[in-house]
Amino acid sequence: MPRQRKRASRGAPEPEMEAPSGKRTKVTTTETLDKPVVEEETSDSPKKDQATKRCGNELSGYWLMKSEPESRLEKGVDVKFGIEDLKSQPKQTACWDGVRNYQARNFLRAMKVGEEAFFYHSNCKEPGIAGLMKIVKEAYPDHTQFEKDSPHYDPSSKKDNPKWSMVDVQFIRTTKRFIPLAELKVHHQAHKANGGPLENMALFTRQRLSVQPLTQGEFDFVLSLEEKKTS
Repeated sequence: MPRQRKRASRGAPEPEMEAPSGKRTKVTTTETLDKPVVEEETSDSPKKDQATKRCGNELSGYWLMKSEPESRLEKGVDVKFGIEDLKSQPKQTACWDGVRNYQARNFLRAMKVGEEAFFYHSNCKEPGIAGLMKIVKEAYPDHTQFEKDSPHYDPSSKKDNPKWSMVDVQFIRTTKRFIPLAELKVHHQAHKANGGPLENMALFTRQRLSVQPLTQGEFDFVLSLEEKKTS
């Protein structure tokens, strides 16, 4: 996902479009419930409902998006980009590039300006939700797919028919406290057994996806956790 490390092509114009100056490199690893795994690419599908429906329901307009807050070099590029990195960007805005999973890409393409997302710290010592951001530009071609020096270069993608998309996001705020994956998992297991808003949360049913939809119930419940004190 985003990155703050500069390189020569940083912020360079993509065909007919220009990336925000606060360019970041999207994380290409996500975690399972407990440990990181490489995000797998699924077969592409023309079916629109893969991006417009979630578990049989229309998308609610809330999201969870994963990025790595700790330094990790990929092809010589540091892919680190945490919530504080987004906050420090010009206008606190960055493009969410580097997504290389078709389902996650389709979710990016379904996003609308003004929708909110949790910024989730992934592939780190303590994964979890660190803050809130909003979508400020809807999906457009991800320029990193055409950059040979990018960790996310895809030689099979053509400029007249690009495979990969990105959106622009803007920092809203950090959560009042960091909400760790371990805590979310406890609630998920309890809701799975007894019913509750996190029963079918994609964070646990679609663990490998770096971009995930949330129901309003899931979003509201997770957000309420920032007010709860932990022992």
